[in-house]
Amino acid sequence: MRISQNPGTALIAGDRGTQLFLALLLTVGVAAPIMHLAFPEDSALHLSTYTMTLLGKYMTYALLAIAVDLVWGYCGILSLGHAAFFALGGYAMGMYLMRQIGTRGVYGDPVLPDFMVFLNWKALPWFWHGFDLFWFTAAMIILVPGLLALAFGWLAFRSRVTGVYLSIITQALTYALMLAFFRNDMGFGGNNGLTDFKEILGADINAPATRVALFVASAMALGLGYLCCRYLVLSRAGRVVQAIRDAESRTRFIGYRVETYKLWVFAFSAVLAGIAGALYVPQVGIINPSEFQPINSIEVVIWVAVGGRGTLYGAVAGALIVNYAKTYFTAAIPELWLYALGAMFVIVTLFLPGGVVGLADRFSLRRRDARTVTA
Repeated sequence: MRISQNPGTALIAGDRGTQLFLALLLTVGVAAPIMHLAFPEDSALHLSTYTMTLLGKYMTYALLAIAVDLVWGYCGILSLGHAAFFALGGYAMGMYLMRQIGTRGVYGDPVLPDFMVFLNWKALPWFWHGFDLFWFTAAMIILVPGLLALAFGWLAFRSRVTGVYLSIITQALTYALMLAFFRNDMGFGGNNGLTDFKEILGADINAPATRVALFVASAMALGLGYLCCRYLVLSRAGRVVQAIRDAESRTRFIGYRVETYKLWVFAFSAVLAGIAGALYVPQVGIINPSEFQPINSIEVVIWVAVGGRGTLYGAVAGALIVNYAKTYFTAAIPELWLYALGAMFVIVTLFLPGGVVGLADRFSLRRRDARTVTA
């Protein structure tokens, strides 16, 4: 693909994968709400609440996959800790939703969430203040993952930690956060996490219209996140980032501040992951420390590898393919799912290094060559 000098005019032009992705996203984003609201439940065209929620969850996963593809596929940073940023964004949204429950909780306390009353807490912890306001919550969804990524990245990249060592450190980060959030005295619900949400922005969180709004918000976030990442990789800074991926020492030698580029790409990616987590929580109805599990970050890397890293839309395709397979196989043969996931990653690594998107491009190129020969 030829990279235009003006990324603003090249966001869509000249890239069939991007055009197809945006067309499909627009189609699903418009058709799904209509099928859910306009058709009765006994109609063949009706989209159930379960399917609507499942599609919305897949879109948040796709946004998370794009975030990982940005740092791994374009910058060469194999992060095994993006589940931490996803979970932090989710916890920020969960705290807001818990503050909206008020007296409708099991214990009827107007200020303290149920788990705090159960644990005999007397006052709301200082870090819970402000989460009764949506604008404050939205700011925290962006700032908490972003600032953590900036602090972690500044220490790691300044020390020139790269490769497998960086991957191990990112995995250690998410594992440490998981252990911390499991503790009841941390003030985040411990093992049970945050759940029993009632409303969001004054609307019943389980109402069909609210489910549709969350779905549309997820689709819009996915589309905007994709376009922002594509703008970045097509820009001059994006070309420097890709040069860092291909030859970091040479890029540093010719005068670029490699650590600065890596730091800001890593932080932006963390913000995208946090937004994905925030949209995930109200749709699934719960957030707990299991979201921090290192295996979750490894799964995201598998999504990107299966779809095709370094393409963005390949990451989306991988997230959808793997999660649909997970939904199907965990119901059909749950004991074999992890083996199937591992086999999928091995097969892709050995035989499809470009992922599903790379395989599709290969077939497209062969067909084009065949037509040229025929002509």
